[in-house]
Formats: sequence, C-alpha cells, structure tokens
Amino acid sequence: MFPANFDYFSAASLPEAVRFLNEHQEDAKVLAGGQSLIPILKLRLAAPQFVVDIGRLAELRKIQESDGSVEVGSLVRHADIERSELLARACPLLPETAAEIGDVQVRNRGTFGGSLAHSDPSGDFPAAVLALEARLTATSVEGQRTIAAEDFFTDLMTTALRPNEILTSIQIPKSGPRTGSAYVKLHQQASGFAIVGVASLITLDASGKVVDARVAITGVGSVPYRARSVEEKLRGKAPGEREIAEASLLAAEGMDPLSDLHASAEYRRELTAVYTRRSLERSAERAHEK
Repeated sequence: MFPANFDYFSAASLPEAVRFLNEHQEDAKVLAGGQSLIPILKLRLAAPQFVVDIGRLAELRKIQESDGSVEVGSLVRHADIERSELLARACPLLPETAAEIGDVQVRNRGTFGGSLAHSDPSGDFPAAVLALEARLTATSVEGQRTIAAEDFFTDLMTTALRPNEILTSIQIPKSGPRTGSAYVKLHQQASGFAIVGVASLITLDASGKVVDARVAITGVGSVPYRARSVEEKLRGKAPGEREIAEASLLAAEGMDPLSDLHASAEYRRELTAVYTRRSLERSAERAHEK
C-alpha cells in the first residue's frame, strides 16, 4: 500500500523543527529513521497532513559523557549504540540491547529516540531505559523538560510527549562498581520483536549481597514495566540460583499478559518467569566478575 498524501518538511535545525511542529501539532508526525513511521504510513494506520523530517540534525547524533551519566542523542542509530566503546564501558546494557534489535538493516537505520517515542509494546529499548532509570529530554518552543523513564511510557504506543515536543536526548546513568546487567529475549521469528524481553541490573555490596536490583520487562503488557516484586525479593540476599528462581516467579505479578498469534497470555506469563531468571542469572554473574 501507499501512504495517504502528506506535505514533507525537512528541518535544517532543531529550532526550525520545533517551530514547525508547534504550528501543526496533531496534524504532523516526526520522521527520524523511519523504521516505525514508514510502515504505519503505508498501512494507513496514520495519515498526517505533514511529516517533519529531523533526520539531518547532526546535533542529535552525539554520544557524550555528562555529569556522571552518558547523554545519547535521539538520532543515534541502533548500530552506533551497539558499537559505542563509551557505552560499553559506562552502561553496557544499552549496547547489548541494541544488538538484539531486528536485523542489520534495521539497526543501521533505526534511531534510539524513534524507538522510544514509538513505544511499541514489544520494543527492546524501552525495557533497557527503564532498568537503567534513564531520563529523557523533550524539546519544544517553550524550552526543554525532563521525563523519567518510568513516567514516559503511558499506554499502547503512547508516551508522555506532548504534540509540540520532540524527544532530543536520553541521559543514562553510568553503571557503578560490582554492577552487572543483561538483556535477554524470545524473538518473534519474522520481525525480531520481543515476545518477552527482560532487562535486568544487579549491584552487590562487598559481601556479595544485592543492594540494588532492577528488572524491566517488555512484550508482556501494553507498556513496558518494572517488576518491583522481583526487585524487592532479591534485595539484601546473595543472588544464588534458588534466590533468583524464587524471585523470578513474581515477574508477571499483577499483569494481564497480552495474547496474540505469537503467544497466549498464559504462555507469556510462563516465559516471563523463565526469561527473568535467565537475565538475572547473567546480571549476577557479571556483577561478581567486577
């Protein structure tokens, strides 16, 4: 299928892009890498009057250290995150997640900010930014505001971004000592999306007990979520095989899992426990190595 007709605007600068978006708001869609928007337009699931292309804005393609964190521009491509030496040192969960996305073609075109703003319930990066407790910067003609990752994903393919805002950067806290992280998932065979994906992070004290545990899950509900019961179950304990297995059973607590042609709700519930255990075991092993 072909998209419905629209007017195309290529922004030469970020101020120009936000001004245009502010003028048209609900009538406009932002184009970054196009891996999510183009299929939606072709299927006519969206028919905007205007498409605002921000793909040429070099200032949104930076990865740089900033006050104990790493700032990643919203136009940084998945492949650049996967290959970033800075991210591999400072927050390795992000490159590991990037490597699990789609295929080489998708990773070479898709953008970090585009993936987050699209908020697909089976997307990979949303789980990672939740586990990393990232902060996202939205820019409009009024200026900038910061949104915590836990407040960003509000509903199915819906975020806290306002109609006149563009997601411009993401701040990722650096991983501390004795901290391990991991992202594991069950792939949809055709698309590579997550049927269940689990990002986890474990920090140990000097005696080997858990002082911080974070588990974020995608593919199960309409939005990614933190498995708080799992985290609480692990805190203060040595993360052995039994402790992790018992905590992982709580991974879908309070959730009404999705049911579709890829997996029934009950199967997803079982997979959530299995992949949470696998992710946590890997994070704990890596934490012990540091």
